[in-house]
Amino acid sequence: MKLTGAQIIWEALLREGVDVVFGMPGGAILPAYDALAQYPQIHHVLVRHEQGAAHMADGYARVADKVGVCIATSGPAATNLVTGLATAMMDSVPVVAITGQVPTSLLGNDAFQETDVTGVTQPVTKHNYLVTDVNDLAQVMREAFYIAREGRPGPVLVDICKDVQIASTDFVYPDEVSLPGYNPWHGLDMDAVEEAAALINKARRPLIIAGHGVMMGRAVNELRELVEKAEIPVTNTLLGLGSIPETHPLALGMCGMHGEAHTNLAIQECDVLIAVGMRFDDRVTGKLDEFAPKAKIIHLELDPAEVGKNVKPDVALIGDCKESLQALLSKVEPARHLEWIQQINEWRSEGEERDILRAELDELIPPYVMRQLWHSTKGECIVATDVGQHQMWEAQYFIHERPRQLLTSGGLGTMGYALPAAIGAQMAAPDSLVWAVVGDGGFQMTIQEMATVMQENLPIKIAIINNGFLGMVRQWQQLFYEKRYTGTPMLNPDFVKLADAYGMAARTVKRKDEVADALAEANAYDGPFLIDFQVEEEVNVYPMVAPGAAVGDLIRRPQIVQGPSGVKPAW
Repeated sequence: MKLTGAQIIWEALLREGVDVVFGMPGGAILPAYDALAQYPQIHHVLVRHEQGAAHMADGYARVADKVGVCIATSGPAATNLVTGLATAMMDSVPVVAITGQVPTSLLGNDAFQETDVTGVTQPVTKHNYLVTDVNDLAQVMREAFYIAREGRPGPVLVDICKDVQIASTDFVYPDEVSLPGYNPWHGLDMDAVEEAAALINKARRPLIIAGHGVMMGRAVNELRELVEKAEIPVTNTLLGLGSIPETHPLALGMCGMHGEAHTNLAIQECDVLIAVGMRFDDRVTGKLDEFAPKAKIIHLELDPAEVGKNVKPDVALIGDCKESLQALLSKVEPARHLEWIQQINEWRSEGEERDILRAELDELIPPYVMRQLWHSTKGECIVATDVGQHQMWEAQYFIHERPRQLLTSGGLGTMGYALPAAIGAQMAAPDSLVWAVVGDGGFQMTIQEMATVMQENLPIKIAIINNGFLGMVRQWQQLFYEKRYTGTPMLNPDFVKLADAYGMAARTVKRKDEVADALAEANAYDGPFLIDFQVEEEVNVYPMVAPGAAVGDLIRRPQIVQGPSGVKPAW
């Protein structure tokens, strides 16, 4: 079958099971877009900015558990993808980005809209290709998808010259991929399994930290079996939330910089720490040389490059997370750790007494909005967040019961991620309720994608936590820079009027007693809906581990004290 390079792109996508792509046309990718008309099986979502396309592909991949695809033309369009590709790289999300490039005869000539996009994206992709021969294109496409999803997932970019898209060749899509230099799967060392199991069986104060790799490795059931068999409390990284139901009696919630006090104290006091599918990010560990000082550390990790990079384990199980947990389960003995769990629960009770939701506040505060969002949806929704205070409040006050429920930029910390990621999530799960939880700062970085929501008629709900500041930066300025709020106060538009301009239903909420009704209205509305929650300006996220501090040295929540007008926190 003789096909043009443009046709080969779409034929390859069909064979990889792709039914939706996110992108924007332009000169160097125009032959591919012209050929797209021949492939009605593939739905194209027109974005308003290429960064949005990358985040949409990312959100789609996380929810659908398959490779997300974004497409852009050359030059500025390709460079606009970079933030989204870096986000996917840091969070190990499988994305294939297809970009157009100037004709091969113009490569290196600084032609109009020429950029060395393979050079630009090399640090933020798992691999990338520049295709200058149509005879290579089918093989490259096959390899790109294989690399993106096999082993530790990540983004792959395929840059295709315009004349390659126009040229023709006999199309044969490879059945197999042979990459001798790429070995994404590692056989499990059973001696290491025996050693790890022996440590767990002797432990009196064991603790699991479960990360994103548990969900990516489809090892949720195995994690829960280990937790329950050996009665091991489990805490989560931000991206690991949902790997065990947070209502489970052994679930402790998020650990790290804004983790609860009892989770961080458990890390510092445990005698065996089992890290599953996580990379010991600095936001989890705090000061490295004081992290988990009493513990023998067992690290279950697929990527050997992550083992010992930040925290040196006593035992490393390098391999597939699911396989490693299954092997451990056969060696770990049933156990009970009553005293250890009682101690953690005492710490938990102390923290709950400081919870701001216990205060009798008339003011509208973000934690209340997050908890009411959980109540209003009964936890049955997908939440995509931007980055900042609202992200941490969501992690603390929305109770995550299942995998792939929270989409957020963990490693790169990308403001503007939420709305496009929510679009990708809604395309992946059209029957699911999807909420984009955004700050007033991050929302305005990709706010133009409201047009994409309307054009695709997606019933996405948007909650703006509007405090008139770049909130997390303001919090750091308050705590560490003597309240010098330089560059953080924001003059915002009327978000409701802006939504109306796009044709989106919306309302403003300024009072606590309006929250439940607004959320109920949005959840019941058959279409997209925006709520501008105008919250108290200077509420902080607590607990907090200060930069350079040990993970157990927390800035605790203020004590809640009885005052003349009721129970209030000492702000």
